[in-house]
Amino acid sequence: MMEILEYIGYAFVLIGGIFLFLGSLGIYRMPDVYNRLQAGTKASTMGAMSTIMGVGLIQPEWFFKTLIIVIFIAIANPLSSHALGRGAYRASLTPFMKKKMDAYDKEFHQNKED
Repeated sequence: MMEILEYIGYAFVLIGGIFLFLGSLGIYRMPDVYNRLQAGTKASTMGAMSTIMGVGLIQPEWFFKTLIIVIFIAIANPLSSHALGRGAYRASLTPFMKKKMDAYDKEFHQNKED
């Protein structure tokens, strides 16, 4: 039974490493801050969660601690990326667009006047 959990843990670590690599590739390849933020957040969340869960499966005595870390990552990464994206928008960083479309512009300026 212990060998099976170790093999599953190693698979999770491998999958996490692949996600982290693809996230870093996405950060390198994307044209603007918003796309980079999205690529980095999704991949780093899944990559870190998979890697840490894999470590928890490989070392069962650490499983509870790794589970707490995974829950923290699942909450903190999306919140932090939202805050960074909102800050970038408020700093007037323009997204790379082929067509000019900004659905958030009206809402942002309407709330600013209040």
